[in-house]
Amino acid sequence: MTTTVPLTGEQHLPWHADPYARALESGRGPLFLRRADGWLLPLEVERWCARADEADLSVLRRCADSVIDLGCGPGRLVAALARLGRNALGVDSAPAAVHRARALGGAAVCRSVFDALPDEGRWGSALLMDGNIGIGGDVAALLDRVGALLGPSGVLLAEAAGCEVDEQVEVRLQDADGVFGPPFRWARLGAAALRRRARAAGWHVLEEWTCGDRRFLSLSPVRDGTSPTGPRGAVVRLRR
Repeated sequence: MTTTVPLTGEQHLPWHADPYARALESGRGPLFLRRADGWLLPLEVERWCARADEADLSVLRRCADSVIDLGCGPGRLVAALARLGRNALGVDSAPAAVHRARALGGAAVCRSVFDALPDEGRWGSALLMDGNIGIGGDVAALLDRVGALLGPSGVLLAEAAGCEVDEQVEVRLQDADGVFGPPFRWARLGAAALRRRARAAGWHVLEEWTCGDRRFLSLSPVRDGTSPTGPRGAVVRLRR
């Protein structure tokens, strides 16, 4: 079921907010996404600030060519790709995140995903990890944007929520002291919802896998009614 909560108030760049910046500076939480009804989602700050784990590596092994990490956060993935000698760029709207990503040795720019970005239309792989399929609260618009960034055979690797959910809501960042960031739009999609919304937006689902308690999908935009990597609906097993 899809839940849509009306959005109110002025929209800001939420990841500039003090709760997020302070969490990244310390490398730990607690930090939450708070829905308008008071429901809290704990955010995994410690994992974001650690080195790439096995679940992350299962994604990075599936990346082809150059990689753009959208919503890169503190940069563990672009840093891991840099160590592997891969061409990768992180994109994040939070200066604290970009600073930390660069300190780890990753390349990163401080911009919105919807700003002009380097090498548009030429990236081999795009990443939407750690819930970043929710950026902007409009999944179809985000997928359109990612499609414009990818090259002709480009692939999106996206992480789904661990539970089956499909919601577009207004949320705020909140820390343990009850300090709030500004409200912003966000979406949460489980694997079934992401699969359904991706197909509705004109994307092929190439592969779906789990690692530990995390779930991922590999997606390719439909171009001229065909897939560059396989027939519509096919599961394509990429390298491990």
